[in-house]
Amino acid sequence: MLNPEVLVQLHHIVGDQGLRTDVLSLQTYGRDWTKIYEPAPSAIALPKSTEQVQAIIQLANQAGFKIVPSGGRTGLSGGAVAAQGEVVVSLERMRHILDFNVQDRSLTCEAGVITAQIQQFAAEQNLFYPVDFAAAGSSQIGGNIATNAGGIKVIRYGLTRQQVLGLEVVTGQGELLKLNHGLVKNATGYDLRHLFIGSEGTLGIITQASLQLIRAPDNLTVLVLGVPAFAALMQVLLRFQASLDLTAFEFFSAEALHYVVQDQGLAKPFATPAPYYALLEFENDSAGREQAALQAFQDGLAQNIVLDGVMSQSQTQAKALWRLRELISETISVYTPYKNDLSVRVSQVAEFLQAVDQLVAERYAAFEVIWYGHIGDGNLHLNILKPATMEKAEFFEHCAAVNEQVFALTQSLKGSISAEHGVGLLKRDYLAYSRSPEEIAYMRAMKALFDPNQVLNPGKLLS
Repeated sequence: MLNPEVLVQLHHIVGDQGLRTDVLSLQTYGRDWTKIYEPAPSAIALPKSTEQVQAIIQLANQAGFKIVPSGGRTGLSGGAVAAQGEVVVSLERMRHILDFNVQDRSLTCEAGVITAQIQQFAAEQNLFYPVDFAAAGSSQIGGNIATNAGGIKVIRYGLTRQQVLGLEVVTGQGELLKLNHGLVKNATGYDLRHLFIGSEGTLGIITQASLQLIRAPDNLTVLVLGVPAFAALMQVLLRFQASLDLTAFEFFSAEALHYVVQDQGLAKPFATPAPYYALLEFENDSAGREQAALQAFQDGLAQNIVLDGVMSQSQTQAKALWRLRELISETISVYTPYKNDLSVRVSQVAEFLQAVDQLVAERYAAFEVIWYGHIGDGNLHLNILKPATMEKAEFFEHCAAVNEQVFALTQSLKGSISAEHGVGLLKRDYLAYSRSPEEIAYMRAMKALFDPNQVLNPGKLLS
Protein backbone atom coordinates (compact mmCIF):
# COMPACT_ATOMS: atom_id res chain seq x y z
CA MET A 1 0.00 0.00 0.00
CA LEU A 2 1.02 3.63 -0.52
CA ASN A 3 2.61 5.65 2.20
CA PRO A 4 0.00 8.16 3.48
CA GLU A 5 2.46 10.98 2.77
CA VAL A 6 2.59 9.90 -0.88
CA LEU A 7 -1.21 10.06 -1.06
CA VAL A 8 -1.04 13.60 0.27
CA GLN A 9 1.49 14.51 -2.44
CA LEU A 10 -0.65 12.90 -5.14
CA HIS A 11 -3.65 14.85 -3.87
CA HIS A 12 -1.62 18.03 -4.08
CA ILE A 13 -0.81 17.28 -7.75
CA VAL A 14 -4.27 16.30 -9.04
CA GLY A 15 -6.65 18.02 -6.60
CA ASP A 16 -9.87 16.92 -4.90
CA GLN A 17 -11.49 15.46 -8.02
CA GLY A 18 -8.33 13.79 -9.27
CA LEU A 19 -7.59 11.18 -6.59
CA ARG A 20 -9.75 8.17 -5.71
CA THR A 21 -9.21 5.37 -3.21
CA ASP A 22 -12.74 4.02 -2.75
CA VAL A 23 -13.31 0.32 -3.40
CA LEU A 24 -15.54 0.80 -6.45
CA SER A 25 -12.99 3.06 -8.18
CA LEU A 26 -10.14 0.69 -7.40
CA GLN A 27 -12.09 -2.22 -8.92
CA THR A 28 -13.25 -0.22 -11.95
CA TYR A 29 -9.97 1.46 -12.89
CA GLY A 30 -7.74 -1.44 -11.91
CA ARG A 31 -8.91 -3.82 -14.65
CA ASP A 32 -9.32 -4.05 -18.40
CA TRP A 33 -11.49 -6.45 -20.42
CA THR A 34 -9.24 -9.37 -19.48
CA LYS A 35 -11.14 -11.70 -17.17
CA ILE A 36 -8.14 -13.56 -15.73
CA TYR A 37 -6.60 -11.03 -13.33
CA GLU A 38 -8.13 -9.50 -10.21
CA PRO A 39 -7.44 -5.76 -9.75
CA ALA A 40 -5.69 -4.50 -6.62
CA PRO A 41 -4.41 -0.93 -7.13
CA SER A 42 -3.57 1.40 -4.25
CA ALA A 43 -5.06 4.57 -5.72
CA ILE A 44 -6.43 6.13 -8.90
CA ALA A 45 -4.92 9.44 -10.10
CA LEU A 46 -6.78 11.41 -12.78
CA PRO A 47 -4.54 14.22 -14.05
CA LYS A 48 -5.91 17.07 -16.18
CA SER A 49 -2.69 18.09 -17.94
CA THR A 50 0.65 16.91 -19.23
CA GLU A 51 2.29 18.81 -16.37
CA GLN A 52 0.31 16.80 -13.82
CA VAL A 53 1.26 13.53 -15.55
CA GLN A 54 4.89 14.61 -15.44
CA ALA A 55 4.64 15.46 -11.73
CA ILE A 56 3.08 12.06 -10.93
CA ILE A 57 5.85 10.17 -12.74
CA GLN A 58 8.54 12.25 -11.08
CA LEU A 59 6.96 11.53 -7.69
CA ALA A 60 6.88 7.80 -8.51
CA ASN A 61 10.62 7.88 -9.18
CA GLN A 62 11.25 9.68 -5.90
CA ALA A 63 8.85 7.69 -3.70
CA GLY A 64 9.29 4.29 -5.34
CA PHE A 65 5.72 3.42 -6.27
CA LYS A 66 4.65 1.91 -9.59
CA ILE A 67 2.25 3.29 -12.21
CA VAL A 68 -0.24 1.60 -14.53
CA PRO A 69 -1.35 3.96 -17.35
CA SER A 70 -5.07 3.68 -18.07
CA GLY A 71 -7.09 4.65 -21.13
CA GLY A 72 -10.49 3.20 -21.96
CA ARG A 73 -9.38 -0.16 -20.48
CA THR A 74 -10.77 -2.09 -23.45
CA GLY A 75 -7.61 -4.17 -23.90
CA LEU A 76 -7.67 -7.96 -23.87
CA SER A 77 -4.14 -8.81 -22.72
CA GLY A 78 -4.05 -7.41 -19.19
CA GLY A 79 -1.99 -4.38 -20.24
CA ALA A 80 -4.08 -2.01 -18.07
CA VAL A 81 -4.48 -4.34 -15.07
CA ALA A 82 -3.17 -3.05 -11.73
CA ALA A 83 -2.87 -6.14 -9.54
CA GLN A 84 0.12 -5.36 -7.32
CA GLY A 85 -0.75 -2.16 -5.46
CA GLU A 86 0.18 0.21 -8.28
CA VAL A 87 -1.20 3.71 -8.80
CA VAL A 88 -3.46 3.79 -11.85
CA VAL A 89 -3.01 6.97 -13.89
CA SER A 90 -6.20 7.47 -15.89
CA LEU A 91 -6.23 10.10 -18.65
CA GLU A 92 -10.01 10.29 -18.90
CA ARG A 93 -10.07 13.94 -17.79
CA MET A 94 -7.72 14.86 -20.68
CA ARG A 95 -10.37 14.77 -23.41
CA HIS A 96 -9.87 17.95 -25.41
CA ILE A 97 -9.36 18.34 -29.13
CA LEU A 98 -6.73 21.07 -29.13
CA ASP A 99 -6.26 21.95 -32.79
CA PHE A 100 -7.42 21.21 -36.32
CA ASN A 101 -5.64 22.30 -39.49
CA VAL A 102 -7.66 22.00 -42.68
CA GLN A 103 -4.64 22.35 -44.98
CA ASP A 104 -2.65 19.68 -43.17
CA ARG A 105 -5.77 17.59 -42.60
CA SER A 106 -4.40 17.03 -39.09
CA LEU A 107 -5.97 16.97 -35.65
CA THR A 108 -4.17 17.40 -32.33
CA CYS A 109 -5.82 16.12 -29.18
CA GLU A 110 -5.19 14.98 -25.64
CA ALA A 111 -4.69 11.27 -25.02
CA GLY A 112 -7.99 10.72 -23.25
CA VAL A 113 -10.15 11.61 -26.26
CA ILE A 114 -12.49 8.76 -27.19
CA THR A 115 -11.86 7.18 -30.60
CA ALA A 116 -15.47 7.75 -31.71
CA GLN A 117 -15.12 11.44 -30.79
CA ILE A 118 -12.22 11.73 -33.24
CA GLN A 119 -14.23 9.91 -35.91
CA GLN A 120 -17.18 12.26 -35.36
CA PHE A 121 -14.99 15.38 -35.42
CA ALA A 122 -13.39 14.24 -38.69
CA ALA A 123 -16.82 13.60 -40.22
CA GLU A 124 -17.92 17.13 -39.28
CA GLN A 125 -14.97 18.42 -41.33
CA ASN A 126 -15.95 16.15 -44.27
CA LEU A 127 -12.87 14.05 -43.50
CA PHE A 128 -12.27 10.57 -42.12
CA TYR A 129 -10.31 8.93 -39.30
CA PRO A 130 -9.96 5.35 -40.55
CA VAL A 131 -9.00 3.34 -37.45
CA ASP A 132 -12.19 1.62 -36.33
CA PHE A 133 -13.19 -1.32 -34.14
CA ALA A 134 -16.02 -2.45 -31.90
CA ALA A 135 -14.63 -0.62 -28.82
CA ALA A 136 -14.38 2.76 -30.60
CA GLY A 137 -17.11 4.17 -28.37
CA SER A 138 -15.07 3.68 -25.19
CA SER A 139 -11.41 3.28 -26.14
CA GLN A 140 -9.12 6.31 -25.87
CA ILE A 141 -6.64 7.48 -28.48
CA GLY A 142 -3.69 7.27 -26.07
CA GLY A 143 -4.41 3.61 -25.47
CA ASN A 144 -4.93 3.02 -29.20
CA ILE A 145 -1.48 4.44 -29.88
CA ALA A 146 0.12 2.61 -26.97
CA THR A 147 -1.14 -0.70 -28.40
CA ASN A 148 -0.93 0.28 -32.10
CA ALA A 149 -4.61 -0.63 -32.46
CA GLY A 150 -5.76 -2.23 -35.70
CA GLY A 151 -9.42 -3.02 -36.26
CA ILE A 152 -11.61 -3.57 -39.26
CA LYS A 153 -10.11 -1.28 -41.93
CA VAL A 154 -6.41 -2.21 -41.78
CA ILE A 155 -6.61 -3.86 -45.22
CA ARG A 156 -7.09 -0.40 -46.77
CA TYR A 157 -5.75 2.18 -44.30
CA GLY A 158 -3.23 0.42 -42.07
CA LEU A 159 -2.81 0.42 -38.28
CA THR A 160 -2.91 3.33 -35.85
CA ARG A 161 0.82 3.79 -36.49
CA GLN A 162 0.07 4.98 -40.02
CA GLN A 163 -2.12 7.81 -38.71
CA VAL A 164 0.22 9.29 -36.05
CA LEU A 165 1.98 12.48 -37.16
CA GLY A 166 3.34 13.51 -33.79
CA LEU A 167 3.34 12.70 -30.08
CA GLU A 168 3.82 14.36 -26.72
CA VAL A 169 5.11 11.79 -24.23
CA VAL A 170 6.29 11.81 -20.62
CA THR A 171 8.99 9.16 -20.22
CA GLY A 172 9.43 6.83 -17.26
CA GLN A 173 12.01 9.29 -15.90
CA GLY A 174 9.49 12.13 -16.03
CA GLU A 175 11.06 13.86 -19.04
CA LEU A 176 8.79 15.50 -21.62
CA LEU A 177 9.37 14.63 -25.28
CA LYS A 178 7.65 16.35 -28.22
CA LEU A 179 8.13 14.10 -31.22
CA ASN A 180 7.93 14.88 -34.96
CA HIS A 181 5.71 18.01 -34.57
CA GLY A 182 3.12 16.80 -37.08
CA LEU A 183 5.54 16.58 -39.99
CA VAL A 184 4.86 14.27 -42.93
CA LYS A 185 8.54 14.12 -43.91
CA ASN A 186 11.35 14.29 -41.38
CA ALA A 187 14.67 12.60 -42.17
CA THR A 188 16.67 13.69 -39.13
CA GLY A 189 17.65 10.37 -37.60
CA TYR A 190 15.85 8.05 -35.22
CA ASP A 191 12.08 8.56 -35.16
CA LEU A 192 11.43 8.07 -31.44
CA ARG A 193 7.71 8.49 -32.05
CA HIS A 194 7.55 4.91 -33.30
CA LEU A 195 9.17 3.50 -30.15
CA PHE A 196 6.20 4.69 -28.09
CA ILE A 197 3.59 3.44 -30.56
CA GLY A 198 2.89 -0.11 -29.45
CA SER A 199 5.01 0.15 -26.28
CA GLU A 200 1.99 -0.50 -24.02
CA GLY A 201 2.85 2.29 -21.59
CA THR A 202 6.14 0.69 -20.59
CA LEU A 203 8.41 3.49 -21.87
CA GLY A 204 6.29 6.58 -21.30
CA ILE A 205 2.76 7.94 -21.03
CA ILE A 206 1.36 9.52 -24.19
CA THR A 207 -0.40 12.78 -23.30
CA GLN A 208 -1.08 14.33 -26.73
CA ALA A 209 -1.17 13.15 -30.33
CA SER A 210 -1.35 14.69 -33.79
CA LEU A 211 -3.30 12.51 -36.19
CA GLN A 212 -3.64 12.42 -39.97
CA LEU A 213 -7.17 12.66 -41.33
CA ILE A 214 -8.01 11.62 -44.88
CA ARG A 215 -10.68 11.99 -47.57
CA ALA A 216 -14.01 10.57 -46.46
CA PRO A 217 -14.95 7.42 -48.40
CA ASP A 218 -17.98 7.67 -50.66
CA ASN A 219 -21.06 5.45 -50.22
CA LEU A 220 -19.52 2.54 -48.32
CA THR A 221 -21.40 -0.62 -49.26
CA VAL A 222 -21.35 -3.96 -47.41
CA LEU A 223 -21.72 -7.51 -48.68
CA VAL A 224 -22.17 -10.53 -46.45
CA LEU A 225 -21.47 -13.83 -48.21
CA GLY A 226 -21.99 -17.42 -47.11
CA VAL A 227 -18.93 -19.53 -47.85
CA PRO A 228 -18.68 -23.36 -47.84
CA ALA A 229 -15.16 -23.74 -46.42
CA PHE A 230 -12.41 -21.65 -44.94
CA ALA A 231 -10.13 -22.14 -47.96
CA ALA A 232 -12.93 -20.69 -50.10
CA LEU A 233 -12.82 -17.48 -48.03
CA MET A 234 -9.33 -16.79 -49.34
CA GLN A 235 -10.48 -17.43 -52.92
CA VAL A 236 -13.31 -14.95 -52.36
CA LEU A 237 -10.81 -12.39 -51.09
CA LEU A 238 -8.63 -12.78 -54.19
CA ARG A 239 -11.59 -12.56 -56.56
CA PHE A 240 -12.99 -9.36 -55.06
CA GLN A 241 -9.56 -7.73 -54.66
CA ALA A 242 -8.94 -8.26 -58.36
CA SER A 243 -11.67 -5.75 -59.22
CA LEU A 244 -12.24 -3.63 -56.07
CA ASP A 245 -10.19 -1.75 -53.49
CA LEU A 246 -11.76 -3.23 -50.37
CA THR A 247 -11.97 -1.15 -47.20
CA ALA A 248 -12.65 -4.25 -45.08
CA PHE A 249 -12.67 -8.03 -45.40
CA GLU A 250 -13.85 -9.82 -42.25
CA PHE A 251 -14.94 -13.36 -41.50
CA PHE A 252 -16.89 -15.16 -38.80
CA SER A 253 -18.05 -18.71 -38.24
CA ALA A 254 -21.60 -20.04 -38.14
CA GLU A 255 -21.18 -20.50 -34.38
CA ALA A 256 -20.32 -16.82 -33.96
CA LEU A 257 -23.36 -15.80 -36.01
CA HIS A 258 -25.56 -18.10 -33.92
CA TYR A 259 -24.69 -16.28 -30.68
CA VAL A 260 -25.17 -12.82 -32.18
CA VAL A 261 -28.54 -13.74 -33.67
CA GLN A 262 -29.68 -15.53 -30.50
CA ASP A 263 -28.44 -13.07 -27.86
CA GLN A 264 -28.76 -9.76 -29.73
CA GLY A 265 -32.04 -10.47 -31.51
CA LEU A 266 -30.61 -9.78 -34.97
CA ALA A 267 -31.82 -11.40 -38.16
CA LYS A 268 -29.66 -13.76 -40.18
CA PRO A 269 -28.37 -12.11 -43.37
CA PHE A 270 -30.05 -14.77 -45.54
CA ALA A 271 -31.73 -18.16 -45.15
CA THR A 272 -29.03 -20.35 -46.72
CA PRO A 273 -26.87 -21.87 -43.95
CA ALA A 274 -23.08 -21.66 -44.27
CA PRO A 275 -20.16 -22.76 -42.08
CA TYR A 276 -18.38 -19.44 -42.64
CA TYR A 277 -19.35 -15.90 -43.56
CA ALA A 278 -17.35 -13.14 -45.23
CA LEU A 279 -18.14 -9.46 -44.75
CA LEU A 280 -16.75 -7.16 -47.44
CA GLU A 281 -16.90 -3.37 -47.64
CA PHE A 282 -16.05 -1.15 -50.61
CA GLU A 283 -16.62 2.36 -51.92
CA ASN A 284 -19.65 2.12 -54.18
CA ASP A 285 -18.97 5.47 -55.86
CA SER A 286 -19.96 4.53 -59.41
CA ALA A 287 -22.13 2.11 -61.35
CA GLY A 288 -18.94 0.38 -62.41
CA ARG A 289 -17.96 -0.42 -58.82
CA GLU A 290 -21.32 -1.98 -58.04
CA GLN A 291 -21.28 -3.96 -61.26
CA ALA A 292 -17.78 -5.27 -60.47
CA ALA A 293 -18.99 -6.42 -57.03
CA LEU A 294 -22.04 -8.15 -58.49
CA GLN A 295 -19.92 -9.83 -61.16
CA ALA A 296 -17.47 -11.13 -58.55
CA PHE A 297 -20.45 -12.46 -56.57
CA GLN A 298 -21.87 -14.23 -59.62
CA ASP A 299 -18.45 -15.72 -60.42
CA GLY A 300 -18.22 -16.95 -56.83
CA LEU A 301 -21.59 -18.68 -57.11
CA ALA A 302 -20.58 -20.31 -60.41
CA GLN A 303 -17.32 -21.60 -58.88
CA ASN A 304 -19.06 -22.86 -55.71
CA ILE A 305 -16.94 -20.68 -53.45
CA VAL A 306 -20.03 -18.63 -52.49
CA LEU A 307 -23.32 -20.13 -51.32
CA ASP A 308 -25.45 -17.00 -50.97
CA GLY A 309 -25.12 -13.32 -50.21
CA VAL A 310 -26.70 -9.96 -49.55
CA MET A 311 -25.57 -6.42 -50.42
CA SER A 312 -26.62 -3.32 -48.49
CA GLN A 313 -28.89 -0.87 -50.29
CA SER A 314 -28.54 1.98 -47.77
CA GLN A 315 -26.26 3.14 -44.97
CA THR A 316 -28.81 1.84 -42.47
CA GLN A 317 -28.59 -1.63 -44.02
CA ALA A 318 -24.80 -1.42 -44.13
CA LYS A 319 -24.68 -0.66 -40.39
CA ALA A 320 -27.09 -3.53 -39.69
CA LEU A 321 -24.86 -5.97 -41.57
CA TRP A 322 -21.77 -4.70 -39.75
CA ARG A 323 -23.49 -5.44 -36.43
CA LEU A 324 -23.38 -9.16 -37.27
CA ARG A 325 -19.58 -8.94 -37.08
CA GLU A 326 -18.98 -6.14 -34.59
CA LEU A 327 -21.20 -7.55 -31.84
CA ILE A 328 -19.46 -10.93 -31.68
CA SER A 329 -16.90 -10.01 -29.02
CA GLU A 330 -19.46 -8.28 -26.82
CA THR A 331 -21.95 -11.12 -27.22
CA ILE A 332 -19.64 -13.99 -26.30
CA SER A 333 -18.03 -12.06 -23.42
CA VAL A 334 -20.75 -13.32 -21.05
CA TYR A 335 -19.60 -16.89 -21.78
CA THR A 336 -16.07 -16.14 -20.41
CA PRO A 337 -14.06 -16.73 -23.59
CA TYR A 338 -10.35 -17.47 -23.59
CA LYS A 339 -9.01 -15.38 -26.43
CA ASN A 340 -6.05 -15.72 -28.74
CA ASP A 341 -5.27 -12.96 -31.22
CA LEU A 342 -2.99 -14.41 -33.90
CA SER A 343 -1.62 -13.31 -37.26
CA VAL A 344 0.34 -14.66 -40.19
CA ARG A 345 0.91 -13.42 -43.73
CA VAL A 346 -2.31 -13.35 -45.72
CA SER A 347 -1.01 -16.05 -48.06
CA GLN A 348 -0.63 -18.42 -45.07
CA VAL A 349 -4.02 -17.82 -43.43
CA ALA A 350 -5.83 -20.91 -44.77
CA GLU A 351 -2.97 -23.25 -43.89
CA PHE A 352 -2.63 -21.69 -40.45
CA LEU A 353 -6.31 -21.76 -39.50
CA GLN A 354 -6.72 -25.37 -40.57
CA ALA A 355 -3.69 -26.41 -38.48
CA VAL A 356 -4.83 -24.47 -35.40
CA ASP A 357 -8.43 -25.64 -35.83
CA GLN A 358 -7.29 -29.27 -35.90
CA LEU A 359 -5.13 -28.79 -32.81
CA VAL A 360 -7.92 -27.04 -30.92
CA ALA A 361 -10.45 -29.73 -31.88
CA GLU A 362 -8.13 -32.38 -30.46
CA ARG A 363 -7.15 -30.57 -27.26
CA TYR A 364 -10.40 -28.67 -26.57
CA ALA A 365 -12.80 -31.44 -27.58
CA ALA A 366 -15.22 -30.56 -24.78
CA PHE A 367 -15.09 -26.79 -25.39
CA GLU A 368 -16.91 -24.68 -27.96
CA VAL A 369 -14.69 -22.80 -30.41
CA ILE A 370 -15.66 -19.46 -31.98
CA TRP A 371 -13.65 -18.09 -34.92
CA TYR A 372 -13.75 -14.59 -36.36
CA GLY A 373 -11.27 -11.98 -37.47
CA HIS A 374 -9.72 -9.69 -40.04
CA ILE A 375 -8.40 -12.22 -42.54
CA GLY A 376 -7.90 -9.49 -45.13
CA ASP A 377 -4.80 -8.56 -43.10
CA GLY A 378 -3.96 -12.05 -41.78
CA ASN A 379 -5.47 -11.65 -38.29
CA LEU A 380 -7.51 -14.46 -36.69
CA HIS A 381 -9.34 -14.37 -33.36
CA LEU A 382 -9.60 -17.76 -31.65
CA ASN A 383 -12.13 -17.86 -28.81
CA ILE A 384 -12.70 -20.84 -26.51
CA LEU A 385 -15.92 -20.63 -24.47
CA LYS A 386 -15.96 -21.76 -20.83
CA PRO A 387 -18.41 -24.58 -20.09
CA ALA A 388 -21.06 -23.39 -17.67
CA THR A 389 -20.21 -26.15 -15.18
CA MET A 390 -16.45 -25.46 -15.07
CA GLU A 391 -14.77 -23.08 -12.64
CA LYS A 392 -12.98 -20.13 -14.23
CA ALA A 393 -9.56 -20.97 -12.79
CA GLU A 394 -9.74 -24.56 -14.05
CA PHE A 395 -10.89 -23.40 -17.48
CA PHE A 396 -8.05 -20.89 -17.88
CA GLU A 397 -5.56 -23.52 -16.73
CA HIS A 398 -6.79 -25.92 -19.42
CA CYS A 399 -6.53 -23.21 -22.09
CA ALA A 400 -3.06 -22.06 -21.05
CA ALA A 401 -1.81 -25.65 -21.31
CA VAL A 402 -2.46 -25.61 -25.07
CA ASN A 403 -1.02 -22.14 -25.67
CA GLU A 404 2.50 -23.33 -26.34
CA GLN A 405 1.32 -25.64 -29.12
CA VAL A 406 -0.80 -22.90 -30.70
CA PHE A 407 2.09 -20.46 -30.44
CA ALA A 408 4.56 -23.01 -31.80
CA LEU A 409 2.37 -23.30 -34.91
CA THR A 410 2.35 -19.51 -35.13
CA GLN A 411 6.13 -19.38 -34.75
CA SER A 412 6.64 -21.99 -37.46
CA LEU A 413 5.06 -19.55 -39.93
CA LYS A 414 6.91 -16.55 -38.48
CA GLY A 415 3.59 -15.12 -37.30
CA SER A 416 2.60 -13.05 -34.30
CA ILE A 417 1.10 -14.32 -31.03
CA SER A 418 -0.60 -10.93 -30.63
CA ALA A 419 -1.75 -9.25 -33.82
CA GLU A 420 -3.52 -6.23 -32.30
CA HIS A 421 -4.29 -6.73 -28.59
CA GLY A 422 -0.75 -6.27 -27.30
CA VAL A 423 1.31 -8.46 -24.98
CA GLY A 424 0.46 -7.15 -21.52
CA LEU A 425 0.44 -9.81 -18.83
CA LEU A 426 -1.37 -12.47 -20.82
CA LYS A 427 1.23 -12.97 -23.56
CA ARG A 428 4.34 -11.74 -21.73
CA ASP A 429 5.81 -15.17 -20.97
CA TYR A 430 5.31 -16.24 -24.59
CA LEU A 431 7.03 -13.27 -26.21
CA ALA A 432 9.89 -15.43 -27.47
CA TYR A 433 7.49 -17.16 -29.87
CA SER A 434 7.34 -13.93 -31.89
CA ARG A 435 10.55 -12.11 -30.98
CA SER A 436 14.16 -13.29 -31.16
CA PRO A 437 16.49 -13.19 -28.12
CA GLU A 438 18.34 -10.31 -29.75
CA GLU A 439 15.14 -8.32 -30.23
CA ILE A 440 14.07 -8.91 -26.63
CA ALA A 441 17.50 -7.81 -25.39
CA TYR A 442 17.19 -4.52 -27.30
CA MET A 443 13.66 -4.07 -25.97
CA ARG A 444 14.97 -4.47 -22.42
CA ALA A 445 17.70 -1.95 -23.16
CA MET A 446 15.11 0.59 -24.35
CA LYS A 447 13.04 -0.01 -21.22
CA ALA A 448 16.11 0.65 -19.07
CA LEU A 449 16.87 3.83 -21.00
CA PHE A 450 13.43 5.43 -20.85
CA ASP A 451 12.30 3.99 -17.50
CA PRO A 452 15.45 3.16 -15.47
CA ASN A 453 13.57 2.80 -12.17
CA GLN A 454 10.94 0.51 -13.72
CA VAL A 455 8.02 2.63 -12.52
CA LEU A 456 5.82 2.33 -15.64
CA ASN A 457 3.51 -0.65 -16.18
CA PRO A 458 5.69 -3.15 -14.31
CA GLY A 459 5.54 -6.75 -15.47
CA LYS A 460 3.83 -5.90 -18.75
CA LEU A 461 5.30 -6.82 -22.12
CA LEU A 462 8.67 -7.78 -20.58
CA SER A 463 9.04 -9.97 -17.50
